[in-house]
Amino acid sequence: MNIKELEEKSKAYRKKILKYIYNAKAGHTGGSLSIIDILNVLYNKVLNVSPENFNSSEKDIYIQSKGHCVEALYVVLADKGFFPEDDLLTLCQYQSPYIGHPTKKIKGMEQNTGGLGHGLSICCGSALAAKKDQSDVKVYTVLGDGEMAEGSNWEAFMFAAHYKLDNLCAILDYNKLQITAPNADVMGLEPLDKKLEAFGWAVRHVDGNDVEALVNTFDALPFDAGKPSFIIAHTTKGKGVSYMENVLKWHHGVPTAEQYELALAEIDG
Repeated sequence: MNIKELEEKSKAYRKKILKYIYNAKAGHTGGSLSIIDILNVLYNKVLNVSPENFNSSEKDIYIQSKGHCVEALYVVLADKGFFPEDDLLTLCQYQSPYIGHPTKKIKGMEQNTGGLGHGLSICCGSALAAKKDQSDVKVYTVLGDGEMAEGSNWEAFMFAAHYKLDNLCAILDYNKLQITAPNADVMGLEPLDKKLEAFGWAVRHVDGNDVEALVNTFDALPFDAGKPSFIIAHTTKGKGVSYMENVLKWHHGVPTAEQYELALAEIDG
């Protein structure tokens, strides 16, 4: 898939995210729109994973630690053929397995996540196991920036560097807003790159809503042999919909009928 095709795919994914959140009258809209370009590039350019090889020990592993933005992951997995897309019309409905956080009941989901601070630790175990098996498996996770305040992440950062897990890549969805306020007001992260480098990680910054920049960054993995890689992906919460961008209430806002139509028109435009 070339860059133009990836850009068009991101537009299609954004419209689907809005469709299923609007239908469900529930969902984490802003964050799902901010991470979708990352998931697009991962699943369409980077990951060795498919419905056919999902149960193989030699496939790559993706765990979404930022579990509350599951709507973005759902639309990508449906597009890749893990389950029929029409299943998402049951999102957040009674007895539907398509709930508001990742669950292993859904094909394509590696782990139940949503309790923030857990995904990276699981990835460390998977990456270490692959090293011990002398396997080519690569392990990826997307973290939320609000999630970075969890102490379990910093234990995992130490672990990954100590065991030289250069088959592990963590990507931060750095949209700089969390549920209650900007990150800088709740728990400041900066200087994040220097902190991570001090913990033994190789770090790069990228525009996380630029698919070409993301492709080039993933192509450079691992950034430093013997070190885990960390991508600080600078994104915009609510990316692609002007009235949602950088607006706190869209952390889990649901558009009205008028807002929904306006959002689709903006994405197409």
